Amino acid sequence: MNKRIHSDKAPPAIGPYSQAVAAGSFVFVSGQLPINPLKDELIAKPFPDAVHQCLKNVRAILQAADLDLEHLVKVGVFLKDLKNFQAFNEVYAQYFKGTLPARAVVEVSALPRGAEIEIEGIACRPN
Repeated sequence: MNKRIHSDKAPPAIGPYSQAVAAGSFVFVSGQLPINPLKDELIAKPFPDAVHQCLKNVRAILQAADLDLEHLVKVGVFLKDLKNFQAFNEVYAQYFKGTLPARAVVEVSALPRGAEIEIEGIACRPN
């Protein structure tokens, strides 16, 4: 049975979807934009601040499921401009140590609310 996961410490869904869904041992986190949930404010510049906010939002949702970033097994990253790839990696590396999750980074033509980045993830509960 699937279970909806919600955190007030992350932005609410901006459409008909859940922040995350738990299914068996897995938690599927929907794409997180760089939105400060306290102000409902999009963080656009500087770009590293946007990356930090996306990862904080993913972490908050995982924590609502009693998990953390270390439980991520797959991360999907959507960049509006691949020229930001190096800056993204520099921030991303600050959040992950040990066994790194599998990851895909793709450039997209546009993201909701005019964001420059969106990050989604799949986490797995330890056995």
